[in-house]
Amino acid sequence: MNESGSAPDWADAPAGWNWLAQDADGRWFWYRTEPQLNWSGGVWRSNSRNQQPAGEGVANPDWDTTMQRRPGTEE
Repeated sequence: MNESGSAPDWADAPAGWNWLAQDADGRWFWYRTEPQLNWSGGVWRSNSRNQQPAGEGVANPDWDTTMQRRPGTEE
């Protein structure tokens, strides 16, 4: 992860962790289950066992648009 705020590389994602999203403060997380938007907290939510840090970034006012599904996975 670089400091420019660009998303972590999917090559670094753990197997089976098929979602990635950035919180308002710039932190990125991998998710094992699809996260839910939590507007009031400025975060994406999932059970803590289904969330793991993916990298640091810069605060992002458009954080709510960052959720991605692993390329090539079924919807």
